Amino acid sequence: MVELSDIYLTYQAPDGEVPALAGITFDVAEGEFISIVGPSGCGKSTLLNAIAGLETPDSGSLLVDGHPLRGPDPAVGYMPQKDGLLPWRTIFSNLCLGLEIAGKNTPARQAEVRELLARYGLSEFAGKTPSQLSGGMRQRCALIRTLASGPKLLLLDEAFSALDYQTRLAVSEDIHNIIRREGKTAILVTHDISEAVSLSDRILLLTRRPARIKHIYSLDALRGIPPLARRDHPAFREFFNAIWKELDLHV
Repeated sequence: MVELSDIYLTYQAPDGEVPALAGITFDVAEGEFISIVGPSGCGKSTLLNAIAGLETPDSGSLLVDGHPLRGPDPAVGYMPQKDGLLPWRTIFSNLCLGLEIAGKNTPARQAEVRELLARYGLSEFAGKTPSQLSGGMRQRCALIRTLASGPKLLLLDEAFSALDYQTRLAVSEDIHNIIRREGKTAILVTHDISEAVSLSDRILLLTRRPARIKHIYSLDALRGIPPLARRDHPAFREFFNAIWKELDLHV
Protein backbone atom coordinates (compact mmCIF):
# COMPACT_ATOMS: atom_id res chain seq x y z
CA MET A 1 0.00 0.00 0.00
CA VAL A 2 2.83 2.44 0.90
CA GLU A 3 6.46 2.19 -0.21
CA LEU A 4 9.15 4.69 0.77
CA SER A 5 12.69 4.27 -0.51
CA ASP A 6 15.65 6.45 0.57
CA ILE A 7 13.53 9.55 1.30
CA TYR A 8 15.43 12.76 2.05
CA LEU A 9 13.58 15.97 2.87
CA THR A 10 14.78 19.44 3.88
CA TYR A 11 12.42 22.29 4.71
CA GLN A 12 12.99 26.04 4.83
CA ALA A 13 12.90 27.70 8.26
CA PRO A 14 13.35 31.41 9.07
CA ASP A 15 16.97 30.79 10.03
CA GLY A 16 17.80 28.56 7.05
CA GLU A 17 17.31 25.05 5.73
CA VAL A 18 16.51 22.27 8.18
CA PRO A 19 17.30 18.62 7.27
CA ALA A 20 14.21 16.70 8.43
CA LEU A 21 14.40 13.19 6.92
CA ALA A 22 17.49 11.25 5.92
CA GLY A 23 17.26 7.98 4.01
CA ILE A 24 13.83 6.83 5.23
CA THR A 25 12.95 3.42 3.79
CA PHE A 26 10.00 1.25 4.79
CA ASP A 27 6.74 -0.16 3.44
CA VAL A 28 3.25 -0.66 4.81
CA ALA A 29 1.13 -3.62 3.73
CA GLU A 30 -2.55 -3.28 2.91
CA GLY A 31 -4.65 -3.45 6.08
CA GLU A 32 -1.66 -2.89 8.36
CA PHE A 33 -1.64 -0.44 11.29
CA ILE A 34 1.73 1.27 11.75
CA SER A 35 2.78 3.73 14.45
CA ILE A 36 5.68 6.16 14.20
CA VAL A 37 7.39 7.28 17.42
CA GLY A 38 10.53 9.26 18.14
CA PRO A 39 11.91 12.25 20.06
CA SER A 40 9.97 15.50 19.95
CA GLY A 41 10.82 17.49 16.84
CA CYS A 42 12.54 14.59 15.10
CA GLY A 43 10.44 14.77 11.94
CA LYS A 44 7.50 12.44 12.61
CA SER A 45 4.86 14.89 11.35
CA THR A 46 7.09 15.89 8.43
CA LEU A 47 7.23 12.23 7.41
CA LEU A 48 3.44 11.95 7.69
CA ASN A 49 3.02 15.15 5.65
CA ALA A 50 5.24 13.67 2.93
CA ILE A 51 3.03 10.56 2.76
CA ALA A 52 -0.01 12.87 2.63
CA GLY A 53 1.48 14.68 -0.36
CA LEU A 54 1.75 17.93 1.62
CA GLU A 55 5.58 17.95 1.60
CA THR A 56 7.74 17.10 -1.39
CA PRO A 57 10.86 15.00 -0.70
CA ASP A 58 14.18 16.24 -2.10
CA SER A 59 14.97 12.75 -3.32
CA GLY A 60 13.85 9.14 -3.06
CA SER A 61 10.75 7.24 -4.10
CA LEU A 62 7.31 7.41 -2.45
CA LEU A 63 4.53 5.18 -3.78
CA VAL A 64 0.94 4.96 -2.53
CA ASP A 65 -1.19 2.11 -3.85
CA GLY A 66 1.49 1.43 -6.46
CA HIS A 67 1.57 4.98 -7.87
CA PRO A 68 4.12 7.78 -7.35
CA LEU A 69 2.72 10.47 -5.05
CA ARG A 70 2.52 13.84 -6.81
CA GLY A 71 0.65 15.81 -4.15
CA PRO A 72 -2.56 15.30 -2.13
CA ASP A 73 -4.26 12.12 -3.33
CA PRO A 74 -7.86 10.92 -2.85
CA ALA A 75 -6.50 7.53 -1.81
CA VAL A 76 -5.02 9.16 1.31
CA GLY A 77 -7.16 10.48 4.19
CA TYR A 78 -5.65 12.74 6.85
CA MET A 79 -6.93 13.05 10.44
CA PRO A 80 -5.17 15.82 12.44
CA GLN A 81 -4.93 16.41 16.20
CA LYS A 82 -8.05 18.58 16.37
CA ASP A 83 -11.35 17.43 14.93
CA GLY A 84 -11.77 20.58 12.82
CA LEU A 85 -15.57 20.39 12.90
CA LEU A 86 -17.12 23.74 11.94
CA PRO A 87 -19.23 24.99 14.86
CA TRP A 88 -21.98 26.55 12.70
CA ARG A 89 -22.66 23.38 10.70
CA THR A 90 -24.54 20.29 11.82
CA ILE A 91 -22.64 17.06 12.29
CA PHE A 92 -24.07 15.65 9.07
CA SER A 93 -23.11 18.71 7.03
CA ASN A 94 -19.66 18.67 8.63
CA LEU A 95 -19.19 15.06 7.56
CA CYS A 96 -20.18 15.96 4.01
CA LEU A 97 -17.79 18.92 3.83
CA GLY A 98 -14.98 16.95 2.18
CA LEU A 99 -17.42 15.63 -0.40
CA GLU A 100 -18.59 19.18 -1.11
CA ILE A 101 -15.03 20.39 -1.64
CA ALA A 102 -14.31 17.47 -3.97
CA GLY A 103 -17.56 18.02 -5.90
CA LYS A 104 -18.81 14.57 -4.87
CA ASN A 105 -21.64 15.46 -2.48
CA THR A 106 -24.19 13.31 -4.32
CA PRO A 107 -27.26 11.65 -2.78
CA ALA A 108 -25.47 8.30 -3.02
CA ARG A 109 -22.44 9.58 -1.10
CA GLN A 110 -24.70 11.27 1.47
CA ALA A 111 -26.42 7.91 1.97
CA GLU A 112 -23.00 6.37 2.67
CA VAL A 113 -22.34 9.03 5.31
CA ARG A 114 -25.68 8.26 6.97
CA GLU A 115 -24.82 4.56 6.89
CA LEU A 116 -21.49 5.24 8.62
CA LEU A 117 -23.26 7.32 11.28
CA ALA A 118 -25.72 4.48 11.86
CA ARG A 119 -23.01 1.81 11.89
CA TYR A 120 -21.13 3.57 14.66
CA GLY A 121 -24.08 4.70 16.77
CA LEU A 122 -24.09 8.39 15.89
CA SER A 123 -27.27 8.72 13.80
CA GLU A 124 -29.16 10.56 16.54
CA PHE A 125 -26.52 13.30 16.52
CA ALA A 126 -26.62 14.01 12.78
CA GLY A 127 -28.62 17.21 13.31
CA LYS A 128 -26.63 18.39 16.33
CA THR A 129 -23.80 20.92 16.26
CA PRO A 130 -20.26 20.05 17.42
CA SER A 131 -20.68 21.93 20.71
CA GLN A 132 -23.41 19.45 21.68
CA LEU A 133 -21.04 16.45 21.44
CA SER A 134 -18.32 15.23 23.77
CA GLY A 135 -14.68 15.35 22.69
CA GLY A 136 -14.65 11.61 22.07
CA MET A 137 -17.75 11.72 19.90
CA ARG A 138 -16.29 14.60 17.91
CA GLN A 139 -13.17 12.53 17.18
CA ARG A 140 -15.32 9.64 15.99
CA CYS A 141 -17.15 12.06 13.72
CA ALA A 142 -13.84 13.38 12.43
CA LEU A 143 -12.85 9.83 11.47
CA ILE A 144 -16.19 9.25 9.74
CA ARG A 145 -15.68 12.50 7.81
CA THR A 146 -12.30 11.17 6.68
CA LEU A 147 -13.77 7.79 5.75
CA ALA A 148 -16.60 9.45 3.80
CA SER A 149 -14.20 10.44 1.02
CA GLY A 150 -13.30 6.77 0.48
CA PRO A 151 -9.54 6.73 1.19
CA LYS A 152 -7.54 3.50 1.21
CA LEU A 153 -4.88 4.89 3.56
CA LEU A 154 -5.55 6.81 6.79
CA LEU A 155 -2.93 9.10 8.33
CA LEU A 156 -3.47 10.03 11.98
CA ASP A 157 -1.33 12.84 13.40
CA GLU A 158 -1.54 12.70 17.21
CA ALA A 159 -5.24 12.11 16.64
CA PHE A 160 -6.06 11.45 20.32
CA SER A 161 -3.72 13.91 22.05
CA ALA A 162 -6.39 16.57 22.70
CA LEU A 163 -8.48 14.16 24.80
CA ASP A 164 -8.23 13.47 28.53
CA TYR A 165 -6.60 10.16 29.48
CA GLN A 166 -9.72 8.07 30.09
CA THR A 167 -11.47 9.36 26.97
CA ARG A 168 -8.30 8.83 24.97
CA LEU A 169 -8.18 5.14 25.92
CA ALA A 170 -11.80 4.56 24.93
CA VAL A 171 -11.70 6.61 21.73
CA SER A 172 -8.42 5.14 20.50
CA GLU A 173 -9.90 1.64 20.86
CA ASP A 174 -13.11 2.70 19.11
CA ILE A 175 -11.25 4.29 16.22
CA HIS A 176 -8.88 1.32 15.98
CA ASN A 177 -11.91 -0.99 15.72
CA ILE A 178 -13.53 1.23 13.07
CA ILE A 179 -10.34 1.24 10.99
CA ARG A 180 -10.08 -2.55 11.25
CA ARG A 181 -13.74 -3.07 10.40
CA GLU A 182 -13.50 -0.79 7.37
CA GLY A 183 -10.38 -2.65 6.21
CA LYS A 184 -8.21 0.46 6.01
CA THR A 185 -4.45 0.81 6.16
CA ALA A 186 -3.35 3.28 8.85
CA ILE A 187 -0.25 5.19 9.93
CA LEU A 188 -0.33 6.89 13.33
CA VAL A 189 2.16 9.47 14.60
CA THR A 190 2.22 9.58 18.40
CA HIS A 191 4.41 10.58 21.34
CA ASP A 192 2.70 7.95 23.51
CA ILE A 193 4.58 4.64 23.49
CA SER A 194 1.75 2.86 25.31
CA GLU A 195 -0.69 4.03 22.65
CA ALA A 196 1.59 2.81 19.87
CA VAL A 197 2.03 -0.63 21.46
CA SER A 198 -1.69 -1.04 22.16
CA LEU A 199 -2.81 -0.16 18.61
CA SER A 200 -0.13 -1.26 16.15
CA ASP A 201 1.02 -4.20 14.08
CA ARG A 202 4.46 -2.59 13.81
CA ILE A 203 6.19 0.45 15.32
CA LEU A 204 8.83 2.57 13.58
CA LEU A 205 11.24 4.28 15.99
CA LEU A 206 12.95 7.35 14.53
CA THR A 207 16.20 8.99 15.60
CA ARG A 208 16.61 12.66 16.36
CA ARG A 209 16.46 15.05 13.39
CA PRO A 210 17.31 14.47 10.65
CA ALA A 211 15.16 11.40 11.19
CA ARG A 212 16.40 7.97 10.29
CA ILE A 213 14.75 4.68 11.18
CA LYS A 214 16.47 3.39 14.30
CA HIS A 215 14.41 0.24 14.75
CA ILE A 216 11.23 -1.42 13.49
CA TYR A 217 9.31 -3.47 16.06
CA SER A 218 6.96 -6.23 14.91
CA LEU A 219 4.31 -6.77 17.56
CA ASP A 220 3.49 -10.33 16.52
CA ALA A 221 2.99 -11.44 20.13
CA LEU A 222 0.07 -9.00 20.46
CA ARG A 223 -1.69 -9.56 17.12
CA GLY A 224 -5.41 -10.19 17.40
CA ILE A 225 -5.61 -8.81 20.95
CA PRO A 226 -7.84 -5.70 21.39
CA PRO A 227 -6.01 -2.49 22.35
CA LEU A 228 -7.14 -2.26 25.98
CA ALA A 229 -6.58 -5.97 26.59
CA ARG A 230 -3.04 -5.64 25.23
CA ARG A 231 -2.14 -3.41 28.17
CA ASP A 232 -2.56 -6.39 30.52
CA HIS A 233 -0.48 -8.75 28.36
CA PRO A 234 3.11 -9.49 29.50
CA ALA A 235 4.46 -8.67 26.04
CA PHE A 236 3.07 -5.13 26.31
CA ARG A 237 5.55 -4.16 29.03
CA GLU A 238 8.39 -5.88 27.17
CA PHE A 239 7.77 -3.84 24.02
CA PHE A 240 7.24 -0.64 26.01
CA ASN A 241 10.52 -1.05 27.88
CA ALA A 242 12.46 -1.94 24.73
CA ILE A 243 11.22 1.14 22.89
CA TRP A 244 11.73 3.44 25.88
CA LYS A 245 15.28 2.18 26.27
CA GLU A 246 16.08 2.94 22.62
CA LEU A 247 14.24 6.27 22.48
CA ASP A 248 16.82 9.06 22.35
CA LEU A 249 15.42 11.90 24.46
CA HIS A 250 18.64 13.91 24.51
CA VAL A 251 18.04 17.50 23.35
